[in-house]
Amino acid sequence: MINLELPQKLLTAQQMAHQLAKGAFRPIARKYDKIEHCPTPEELIPISQMMRAMGGQAVLGGKKEGGKKDGSKSEAAADSVKNGANLMGIMATTEMAWGCCGLMLSLPGVGLGNAAIDTVGTPEQKEKFGKLYCAMAITEPGCGSDSAAVQTTAKLDGDEWVINGEKIFATAGDRGDAVVVWATLDKSLGKAAIKSFVVEKGTPGMEVVRCEDKMGLRVSDTAAIRFHDCRIPKSNILGSPEIAADAEARKKAFGGVMQTFDNTRPMVAAMALGVARGALEITRELLEKEGVNADYSKSLYNSSALEAEIYRMEANLEGARLLTLKAAWMADNKQPNSKEASMCKAKAGRVGNDITLKCVEICGALGYSESWLLEKLARDSKIIDIFEGTQQIQQLIVARHLLGKSSSELK
Repeated sequence: MINLELPQKLLTAQQMAHQLAKGAFRPIARKYDKIEHCPTPEELIPISQMMRAMGGQAVLGGKKEGGKKDGSKSEAAADSVKNGANLMGIMATTEMAWGCCGLMLSLPGVGLGNAAIDTVGTPEQKEKFGKLYCAMAITEPGCGSDSAAVQTTAKLDGDEWVINGEKIFATAGDRGDAVVVWATLDKSLGKAAIKSFVVEKGTPGMEVVRCEDKMGLRVSDTAAIRFHDCRIPKSNILGSPEIAADAEARKKAFGGVMQTFDNTRPMVAAMALGVARGALEITRELLEKEGVNADYSKSLYNSSALEAEIYRMEANLEGARLLTLKAAWMADNKQPNSKEASMCKAKAGRVGNDITLKCVEICGALGYSESWLLEKLARDSKIIDIFEGTQQIQQLIVARHLLGKSSSELK
């Protein structure tokens, strides 16, 4: 039998995150939507200090399961179904995005760079960088959705890597303590030579060129970063520095680099779920004040047009939620989830856009004005459908999996 109920520990994490979102994020969401390029909001500093003390990512992701104190796994833990860090992260992310997605992204420990270190970093790297607020720098002026087209270079010079290139649209690139940078060891080898490197803030040769003015998530900084002969320790590479000798091994090596997204795309989908749910709840509240109450005892075709619209949005949101939970559950249980991660990100990103814009439309002047958060939620939702892979990229990944095609066979 399929059990779609969440276990108590996940519900507890969900409730705690909702309290944070309701008490700390919602009251200041509009205030910081109007302020761009500000330092970390002062109201978040106590929360940030707590998260740093607890290890940042662990607050959202929970504790890894199945281990003994000596580091070995018990027989029961190895065979049992796990509802762990990824599912807990989905619960927390959804609730905090309900409060304010931009403020959530302004907290340390929730950066894509942290996820990369947690996914492919060595125990020593996790210990060294785990408590830092780490951004991820992938996108370049001439390289958007095609991550394999990275032009930033990394050359080994003695005991140091020398990085040269330019990155754009790095979330938390200015506020972060470090940036995980994608760079190529050899441009002629394409994606096989792409590796990721941790560059700590203040490293000579790394310069934040500008922070972008944006449509949504305005409180979250989005930076352009230039690297000019930027030297970092040899040990700051994530994963092996070796370039595989044969084509098949190279393909697997790049797959390891891309594995980060299998964990983070469900998290981005969770952001869309939280934003969309927030808009839907506000809309229902406004409609109820006007005497429009959803009556679930009637069929869709016996309902008013407004009621039917609400039902459709709720159904789409629930479908996206279940896809997201499945992708996160698979990650917790060490099952390959690349297809499911892209499916949930594509579905939730599109649903988030559709719901928030429809809510603005339904509520008319109240939806379009700043009296409520609906117009802000609509603006915030757009980037969630774009970053970490656009709608088109996600659909392409899903198609490759369904058809059994490689990236070279289906572009």
